Amino acid sequence: MHHIEIETVWRFHKEGSPQTAVVMLGVLNEIRKTGKLTNAAKHAQLSYRHVWNLVEQWSDFFGVPLVETHRGKGTVLTAFGEKLVWAGERMQARLGPQLENLAQELATEIKPFLHQRPSVIRVHASHGFAVSKLRELLDREPGIGVDLRYVSNQNSLVSLAQGACDLSGVHLPRGELRAQGIRACREWLDPREDRVISFVTREMGLMVKRGNPLDINTLDDVVERKARFVNRDHDSGTRLLFDQLLALRGIDEAKINGAQQMEFTHAAVAAYVASGMADVSFGVEAAARQFGLDFIRLLTEDYFFVCKRAFLETEPMQRVLDIMKGREFQEGVASLPGYVATRTGTVDTVKAFLESVGSNAT
Repeated sequence: MHHIEIETVWRFHKEGSPQTAVVMLGVLNEIRKTGKLTNAAKHAQLSYRHVWNLVEQWSDFFGVPLVETHRGKGTVLTAFGEKLVWAGERMQARLGPQLENLAQELATEIKPFLHQRPSVIRVHASHGFAVSKLRELLDREPGIGVDLRYVSNQNSLVSLAQGACDLSGVHLPRGELRAQGIRACREWLDPREDRVISFVTREMGLMVKRGNPLDINTLDDVVERKARFVNRDHDSGTRLLFDQLLALRGIDEAKINGAQQMEFTHAAVAAYVASGMADVSFGVEAAARQFGLDFIRLLTEDYFFVCKRAFLETEPMQRVLDIMKGREFQEGVASLPGYVATRTGTVDTVKAFLESVGSNAT
């Protein structure tokens, strides 16, 4: 199976000058994380001298140093270097899923012209760390192609009902909001034809700067501290969940400083907080830990997949279930902070699923 990757290039231009500079933000980020130019060179698979020359060229181009070296303390980024790196982190987190969707569209368009035509499983699911891990393992399976499109939690079941996908991702909160989530799903589930596959649980909560300088522990604290907030987009399941939490707590969204500032993934809002552009956001624990943030748990979500009974019996789908139950995927989920593989790969009828999630509301 041919795989397509679309990547961004940071090319800087000087006004009135033909001179340009392509800045490898990965090099600078490795310096930020490790404090060693040797590590950055190894990570980029370049020589130490070449990386040092690149850094000097970028500094000359901007007229501002990007790194500082301190005897016995290694290499650190300057304030300008930090600003570039965090801008890159935010852009990657923001655009990554969209670029993956575009790459998948292109792969689907060219597939009919290629001799290699594996069985393709069409997956519509909201962007998540465990979903990405599953896709990574499926991509290595011979004879199986994955057409993964990141769509909102609300739209994935609609896609399945309309025959636009084979696997639909659904996540439901535990606790007081469970009943609302079940009601939203029920109208799109076909009790006779649909089957529900348990996948993972994940922790949802507030992401704050390391050390929690504003001492934020609840949604009320976000309002009272006038903390700068960055929200998820209106179409995302996480945004719907956050709005439901606000309603449950009797909090007016208008009182949240920055509630209209939006990003499109868990990683993007985490990067926004980590770069100092916001004080707090709401999302999965794994995103918070990825960017070195502290995390205040508010609730647990159960993540499921739904498919048609007839598709469940196909050989490609049986291989998907084998991968879900396999050691490599289980270990991959265990390495994701806040994620737990719970009954992963277990198949239930819609009736059994609704009874189970209804009784597991606390």
